[in-house]
Amino acid sequence: MNNEREKSLKLFIVLSRAYRAVNEKVNKVIQKNGLNPTEFAVLELLYHKGEQPLQQIGGKILLASGSITYVVDKLEEKGYLNRVACPKDRRVTYAKISDDGKKLIEEIFPEHSALIHELMDSLNDDEKDSAIELLKKLGLSVSKY
Repeated sequence: MNNEREKSLKLFIVLSRAYRAVNEKVNKVIQKNGLNPTEFAVLELLYHKGEQPLQQIGGKILLASGSITYVVDKLEEKGYLNRVACPKDRRVTYAKISDDGKKLIEEIFPEHSALIHELMDSLNDDEKDSAIELLKKLGLSVSKY
């Protein structure tokens, strides 16, 4: 196998392991607060971006549309969001974070963001900028396939 191909494989493995390590730590904070990572992602989206059409949530948090209904149902059962019918188009339903959902995110998010900062702190600001630039470049190039 040639050297370039070996480096590509090594990069894939290192990237996968780094993602898994960071994700496992972050998910522990989310789960100890009674949510799964997908539920947290939906609540965080609604908290920071406002109400969203159900049909668009999956694309914004990288989840299959069929799974969104299940997640929204669970969050609605827990009292963390409400479905709101669009007054102009009956085919569209919005998810809106409830007061209880806002309260929960406001409790969880500071710890969540502090942990992410702590986990990323082994890189200095220039290294973070480089990593962001390189990973964006990689992601955009992959979307061509």
